[in-house]
Amino acid sequence: MASNNMQDIKRRMRSVTSVEHITNAMKLVSAAKLRKAKATFEKSIKNFHFIIESIESIFNNTNEIPAKYLLENREIKTTCYIIVTSNRGLCGSFNSNVIKAAENEMLSDEEAPVIVAIGSRGRDYFGKRDYNIYSEYNAPPEDISFLETREISMPIIDMFDAGEIDEVMLVYTSFITTLEQKVKCVTLLPFQIDSDPDSIRDTQQVEYEPSVEEVFNYLVPKYVEIMIYEAIVESATCEHAARRMAMENATDNASEILEDLSLYYNRARQAAITDAIIEIVAGSEAQK
Repeated sequence: MASNNMQDIKRRMRSVTSVEHITNAMKLVSAAKLRKAKATFEKSIKNFHFIIESIESIFNNTNEIPAKYLLENREIKTTCYIIVTSNRGLCGSFNSNVIKAAENEMLSDEEAPVIVAIGSRGRDYFGKRDYNIYSEYNAPPEDISFLETREISMPIIDMFDAGEIDEVMLVYTSFITTLEQKVKCVTLLPFQIDSDPDSIRDTQQVEYEPSVEEVFNYLVPKYVEIMIYEAIVESATCEHAARRMAMENATDNASEILEDLSLYYNRARQAAITDAIIEIVAGSEAQK
């Protein structure tokens, strides 16, 4: 009986050891991808922030923004959600947190939302629940270029201008540290302009050529493109950080299980030896 128990423990130890080797290898791969993605993110974030702040400064320092881009001039009924998830699992709660945040935002919607799914995990989840998925992009986030981001954003801008949607919301994971990420829900359109005079940093009068509407019709799509691309780059960094942490935890758990199994194996082995000694002693006494 003890022999069978020892064989079962040895088989499980071999299985856990194989899992430990796999998770440790995946951790190393994710760590390498994280370093690359983080370098790209840190390099681009400075430029993104400068451009975004410049555009937002223009929005907050003019009262001539076309009415269609302002929140107070639109009744919000249909919302388009741009949901950034990954194409693969084994990254802890990375995808579920984004999906949960998006679903919470959808609870207050008057009409069925329109979904633009970047990443197959979000597409699969909402597709199975009969949500209206307008478009999907399944390339790995780190492989999506800025030019491809334009293909994502332009149809959304066209729907907004045509009145098919009234709001554009971006749901993605924001990078805080390697150990901490946070889901963000950002409203891209329409704009809610801060009317507080103290928030206005530039009081100079600006003239727009050829017209205010022409300038903003060019500027707003660029703003949306940049925001989406920044979210994709940041989300890719968070995905690799989450996967590295998940694989590290899995490797540590496997090591702990192996320690426990080794202890059980040694106890079973000692019990088998004790039983063998008892049988030998009992046999020798029976011969006396």
